[in-house]
Amino acid sequence: MTTAETQHQLGNRLRRQGRTAEALPHLETAARLEATNPTILLNLGVTHLELNHAGRATEIFSRAVHLAPTMPEARNILGCALLGEGRIADARVQLEEALRLRPQYPAAHDNLGRACRAQGRIAEALAHFQSALASNPSPGTHANYLLAGNYSDELAPPDLVDRHRRWDELHARRFRPARRPRLPPLTGRRVRIGYVSPDFRQHSVAFFFAPVLAAHDRDRFEVFCYDNGLGADTVTGRLRVLAEHWRDIAGLGDDAVAAQVRSDGIDILVDLAGHTARNRLLVFARQPAPIQLTWLGYPNTTGMTAMDYRITDATCLPTGEDCRHGPETLLRLPDVFCCYQPPPDCPPVGPAPTAGRPFTYCSFNNLAKLSPSTIALWAQILGQHPGSRLLLKSPGAGDPATQAGMRARFASDGIAPDRIHFNGEPLPMRRHLELYQECDLAFDPFPYNGTTTTCEALLMGVPVITLAGRTHASRVGTSLLSCLGLPELVATTPAEYGRIAAELAADPTRLAALRASLRSRLLDSPLGQPTRFTRNLESALLTLCHQHAG
Repeated sequence: MTTAETQHQLGNRLRRQGRTAEALPHLETAARLEATNPTILLNLGVTHLELNHAGRATEIFSRAVHLAPTMPEARNILGCALLGEGRIADARVQLEEALRLRPQYPAAHDNLGRACRAQGRIAEALAHFQSALASNPSPGTHANYLLAGNYSDELAPPDLVDRHRRWDELHARRFRPARRPRLPPLTGRRVRIGYVSPDFRQHSVAFFFAPVLAAHDRDRFEVFCYDNGLGADTVTGRLRVLAEHWRDIAGLGDDAVAAQVRSDGIDILVDLAGHTARNRLLVFARQPAPIQLTWLGYPNTTGMTAMDYRITDATCLPTGEDCRHGPETLLRLPDVFCCYQPPPDCPPVGPAPTAGRPFTYCSFNNLAKLSPSTIALWAQILGQHPGSRLLLKSPGAGDPATQAGMRARFASDGIAPDRIHFNGEPLPMRRHLELYQECDLAFDPFPYNGTTTTCEALLMGVPVITLAGRTHASRVGTSLLSCLGLPELVATTPAEYGRIAAELAADPTRLAALRASLRSRLLDSPLGQPTRFTRNLESALLTLCHQHAG
């Protein structure tokens, strides 16, 4: 075996063990010794990708494609890297070429589905995920398929639930043990709670989880965090300090993680990811904890019979007909299902945009949420307000082809392309929030509402209009606005949504009053009070413990 191959295999073995930083120098050595070996380059690029060196990874993958232009694996992984950088059109070129070279290539179909989803082309995304599943019914691709379904305005809630139950049948149920663990007596000890997530970093989940982690009553709860993320950042560092116990599980298999949970004696295990990227739902399938819940990171059922509870509130999922929402028992918290704490570098609320500038509607949501019915309604509102514009900010919004496609969708509903503006820059948080100072009124998409984006708009004094639907995902806006005492911003029909927008746009005095009051409304509401929220959460969890102990 050559020295290059020895270094290559050692690097790969370390990476599979989750020791990515240690693997890098060995793979760099291998690539230096065999600079024209595309397989070594691909593994080196993947390592850089896992270490969040996106630019370096893309450069290496491009070299591999140049060396082996007919190698579909190289095209696929380059497309995946470009997608991560928000270069969606470039990614699609590589992924479509990978599929031309190998038509039944499940990984390329999966990644192309993700690219279509990022452009809001949900029907195409679902078709690609289905093609991938036909060749390789993996739980990860199946999860991507489920996530994409939440963006569709054509799927009824019962259909979504059935699809999630199918994931459980295919991938999870066979791992359930014959006996589930019993909850040990709680007398004289704290409840051990474990949170599992890949998003203990600069991510929307962390914005809502961090204040709960800080506010947990450590006299009653002992807190463990199971981190499945790749690469830490400053947010990870802050969360590590707040957690009593931190477990890095990215390099561990599901059986090993389940064994660690059992060894830690966890009473309550909480999933914060659902069917999003790098979830560890198959750990929950092994039922390592007496009580298992899902919360925060995913707006639908997991579909899993091994998941005992799903945290929500009575506005997101009103009482009655709970069986329509999945196998989990719904745990409805008082007030609201989450809490929000402004970032430390939050800018002040600015004055209303100056006179003479176009009236600016905005949505800072993922473009995948812009369903055909959403675009049609927003176009109708823009059509009734000549001279206004719409600002769309999203990680994929800087891609020229994505912009052209989105403008074409609005143009088909009669809106001139120059009225749709985009910002896809990866801005620091303060500058991101300052963009709201250019906005007058925010639109909430449907059927998949915003959460972080709604909180940020309200924090910056920009009112948000939402349309109440029939699922948690389509009622988050209703929950958040109701919590602030703003039911007048919640529409029950598209026509009412349009009426609310028209009335607000025509009333600058009311808009100014809202701009001046929304931040205090948010911070004074249950949504903006982490300690109050966490005590409600803890009370509900302690009640579950007593029920299971009985």
